[in-house]
Amino acid sequence: MSFRRVLLIVLGAVALLFSCTTPNAVAGVTAATTNVKPTVVLVHGAFADASGWNGVVARLQAAGYAVLAVANPLRDLAGDSAYISSVLASVPGPVVLVGHSYGGAVITNAAAGNSNVKALVYVAGFAPDSGETSLELSDRFPGSTLPTALVPRPYPGGVDGYIDPAKFRAVFAADLPEPTTRLMAATQRPVSVGALSGPSGAPAWRSIPSWYLVAGSDKAIPPAAQRFMAKRANSTVVELPGASHAVMVSQPAATAAFIVAAARSAVR
Repeated sequence: MSFRRVLLIVLGAVALLFSCTTPNAVAGVTAATTNVKPTVVLVHGAFADASGWNGVVARLQAAGYAVLAVANPLRDLAGDSAYISSVLASVPGPVVLVGHSYGGAVITNAAAGNSNVKALVYVAGFAPDSGETSLELSDRFPGSTLPTALVPRPYPGGVDGYIDPAKFRAVFAADLPEPTTRLMAATQRPVSVGALSGPSGAPAWRSIPSWYLVAGSDKAIPPAAQRFMAKRANSTVVELPGASHAVMVSQPAATAAFIVAAARSAVR
């Protein structure tokens, strides 16, 4: 599918999500254009939790989609992927699986062998190949300010990484108001360093169609790394030039519209 066509689909979905004032009105329009609506499963990444998807969830639900925003354990890639895989096994019917940040690495592994997953959607997320780690992919291209902002805190069995609250907004969410990012910094969920350094298995994007939303002003995962991963996975790509790493929070309408575009293309 061409970039122009994908952009038109996304813009149309944005207009639909904004123009309809009631959930029933949105559901009525979308029901005419597709026979089957997949369940959208959202997987958050590091330094966040499932509430980061709230703005996206509200729009997807208004558009008539069943949505499940999963709590990603953030402990180790193999274990986190196995957990998300077990959640997927409990969801009947087709699934559009969405991952943000480290959640992208998780969905890359969790979807393997699951025939119900019809599309992978990466939202500024890692899309590793076999043997690659999130840390490796982030360091492969210049531009990430995350390494110098991390605060390590040991716990029994490992080390957690937090973003220094004083640097959180600049690194993670520069396009959000400071009062919002202060709350996000205080409530951030840490990620185990072992999870970021865990090697990926065989990637599901080799057999499942993928879509990639590039955050063009990302200071956590360099946009160049995102473009590289999207191209390698043969993803359908849309880039939001001014978006920070927390694009699903700062631009929930565009993020939801991109997911809807993927769902409409993948499940007919």
